[in-house]
Amino acid sequence: MIDMETEKIPMTLTVSEVNECIKAYFELNPAFSDIYIKGEISNFTNHRTGHFYFTLKDEKSNLKAVMFRSSAQRMKFMPETGMKVIAHGRIDAFVRDGQYQLYVDSMEPDGIGSLYVAFEQLKRKLSAEGLFAPEKKRPIPKIPMRVGVITSPTGAAVRDIINISGRRFPAAKLLLYPSLVQGPDAPRDLIAGLQYFGSTRSVDVIIIGRGGGSMEDLWAFNDEGVARAIAACPIPVISAVGHETDFTIADFAADVRAPTPSAAAELALPDKRELEQKFLNVTGHNALVLSRMIETKRRELEALSKRRCLTDPELIIDERRMTVDSLTEKLAFSMTRITDVDRANLSALASKLDALSPLAVLSRGYFAVYGEDGSVIKSTADVNIGDKLSMRASDGTVGVTVDNVSPDRAPTGGQI
Repeated sequence: MIDMETEKIPMTLTVSEVNECIKAYFELNPAFSDIYIKGEISNFTNHRTGHFYFTLKDEKSNLKAVMFRSSAQRMKFMPETGMKVIAHGRIDAFVRDGQYQLYVDSMEPDGIGSLYVAFEQLKRKLSAEGLFAPEKKRPIPKIPMRVGVITSPTGAAVRDIINISGRRFPAAKLLLYPSLVQGPDAPRDLIAGLQYFGSTRSVDVIIIGRGGGSMEDLWAFNDEGVARAIAACPIPVISAVGHETDFTIADFAADVRAPTPSAAAELALPDKRELEQKFLNVTGHNALVLSRMIETKRRELEALSKRRCLTDPELIIDERRMTVDSLTEKLAFSMTRITDVDRANLSALASKLDALSPLAVLSRGYFAVYGEDGSVIKSTADVNIGDKLSMRASDGTVGVTVDNVSPDRAPTGGQI
């Protein structure tokens, strides 16, 4: 190790001794242990370990820098390449590589607040995810009977909401979920309130917000978790944070943004006087419509009462009787025609059937010969001398005994 307080450094040094000498120089010089450096970030890397590695540069030179995870976790914004910053830390040398760099413990945007940068970065991120898309906005119910309020129980916001509610629509019931609205624990309370109302479905609409304050005071409403809880809530949410000129991430995530808590109560609740007037208008309109309908039906009833069926019902009966008589005659005529046609068809079919009947053949002088077993004799081969046969004529039966069988030499199947 080189003694930095000696007046003379040996002429021959090892590489390690030179690097250690440079490191000692940086460590012993107060100017390098508490230094602010302004420059533009380039080659920014958010390492998986949580460390930030980057280079600070200006028009003429570059300076390597590192910010360890313990310091990076305290950052309110995410550094980006091209961002101009003012970094605070110390300059130190890395003996092994013979390089020096800036070890950053804090950083602020140059010319713009870190809170504003964090706000813009989160806004861009959630907008790119579609969290603020207009088609995801839900309508506020016209007449909510139960309104959930997530705010401080002691702040001016809750008093304003109660006053507006009592004046505009006292029939509505307000349910307060007490929450911190400032400080590191406030986002946790706000998210818990949204989840409570969302899971119990105990209200028709939710107002979340607080009164005015600085950007630091309102920062709980710029929390990413709060924004996602608002977007995921199944109940319509009205964001009412600060004054009219104040905007938070919660305003973009909510279904409706109100400039103040008082305005939120006016947006959420109808005016009872306007409702009364609307009811009177509807009642008057309905009465007019009903009156016109009754008058129309009365005229229709009067017209019906003058119909002949009511003034002279016997005439209607006579007309119906004449109609029945006419239909009866038509039916009888139709049945006669149908019967005549069917009779003619039946006669024609009977003639055809009679022409094909065996009895018709027998009536022309022929006999049908049957054996003793009742079978028809078709050939001389079917009989023997001495067989008793039956001969069927058209008008009766004749019994005979065979005493002679003379078959033709060329049988032709003729009659016996």
